[in-house]
Amino acid sequence: MAKMRKKADLPTKPCQTCGLPFAWRKKWERVWDEVRFCSDRCRMAKQTPSARNLKG
Repeated sequence: MAKMRKKADLPTKPCQTCGLPFAWRKKWERVWDEVRFCSDRCRMAKQTPSARNLKG
């Protein structure tokens, strides 16, 4: 059986939309490098590069 890890020991990264840090989840085990958003809400609200330039 695998050894338990504390939540504080899990890797984190910032969300591309909101900038808040989010932690690794078991369901992202194989795709952690591809995960960029903390939630479906942030994924749906992602800003396109052209929209970022217009905000100025």
